[in-house]
Amino acid sequence: MSHQDRDGRTSFRFHFQALKDALLWLFKDADLSAIKFRDDCSWSALGLIFTALLWSWSDEKTLTERFFTARKICVKALGKLALGTRKGKARKPAGSYQAFMKMLQTWTTVLVLQLMVVFRQRMRTALPDRMLVAGFEVFAVDGSRLELPRTKSNESRFSAHSARKRRRAKGAKRRKSTSCRDRADRSRAKKANSPQVWLTVMWHVATGLPWDWRTGPSDSSERDHFRQMIAALPNGALVTGDAGFVGYHYWKEVIDSGRQFLIRVGSNVRLLKKLGYVRQKRNIVYLWPDEVAAKRLPPVVLRLVVVHDGRDPCYLATTVLDEKRLTDRQLADIYRLRWGIEVFYRHFKQTVERRKLRSKSADNAQVEAEWSLLGLWAMALHAQSVLAADGVPARRLSVAQVLYAYRRAMREYKSHPDPERKQGRNGAETGTQRDSTACHVPPDGRR
Repeated sequence: MSHQDRDGRTSFRFHFQALKDALLWLFKDADLSAIKFRDDCSWSALGLIFTALLWSWSDEKTLTERFFTARKICVKALGKLALGTRKGKARKPAGSYQAFMKMLQTWTTVLVLQLMVVFRQRMRTALPDRMLVAGFEVFAVDGSRLELPRTKSNESRFSAHSARKRRRAKGAKRRKSTSCRDRADRSRAKKANSPQVWLTVMWHVATGLPWDWRTGPSDSSERDHFRQMIAALPNGALVTGDAGFVGYHYWKEVIDSGRQFLIRVGSNVRLLKKLGYVRQKRNIVYLWPDEVAAKRLPPVVLRLVVVHDGRDPCYLATTVLDEKRLTDRQLADIYRLRWGIEVFYRHFKQTVERRKLRSKSADNAQVEAEWSLLGLWAMALHAQSVLAADGVPARRLSVAQVLYAYRRAMREYKSHPDPERKQGRNGAETGTQRDSTACHVPPDGRR
């Protein structure tokens, strides 16, 4: 991947060197000393992480082929940093896909937590001017499903609870109706009970990057996932979500944690007025369900904002009561920005091709989902840092182009960039800029 300097000269490097620089930039301030493998392990911590990220970026047809490609690039790029030890001697990482997956099954939970902290810190240091919206660190939360191969392992862990619990009696005969309607009903039921990973993502609105996520069976509660992620949010952060994230106890937990929220409410939420718990102002309302009032618990005090989209009104409830901190228009704009999380899911499912995971084992499917998310985060974070240095807005980032650059670099990792790939007018990307945006690392974060 080439890089055009300000003096017009182009420096040529091998693609594997650019990949190495990009990943080492991400882990520049990371402390991996606490991650220690067995003395006879042929993997180093950095080598395993590097290979797992390359594995998540690869576009090979099978997971096994992706591993072989990722391992070769890792050994070539990292050199001694990729080597583990065996009997006191340095050794290349094991070439077995099964051994690689076993390592990831053991260490993914620890590594994901560690890398989340590293990437969040990198966002703050590399993108300090892109963290706030209207004075708040704003996050959107939403859930979606990832399809899985229909295997016993995946069904036992990721199918809906009712499907997992259902068991046929031993020796019982099952009579099937042959009518078209019954066959259609069985087909819909089979599809509904197919194994799927429920994914709930906490998404940073200003940068368009993920911040946290939770996974579970297809009937998981995205509100429970949301509660689990509250503690990882910065103090004073503002969370925005659709009407699926309503409820007294959920909202009270956000308020007690020192965070704010902006949630769309519908007819399933009954809001009260003029209870007298705070000084009455325009649009002050309360959420106080009967069962909560019976327990003498205090109501949740909210500000109701009505936004008109040209057709129907949209009702937004927020804990930011002071209109000087956030005006009605600012709140409406923040909620519109929430739509970006839908675009993030589209990138993850379609551009990165994770609509259906490939793993037939439930443990491997969990690993594949976690590292696919980490891979997209790492790739987009590095690209954002380079774009920020040039003053390019975050919304101009093309995930498809960045992914293309990384995958082309992986395919041609032993080659130099093609000198004939030039930039178009006004720096328009024709190949070179795409590659430099994705994988060039400016020294000290500058061009």
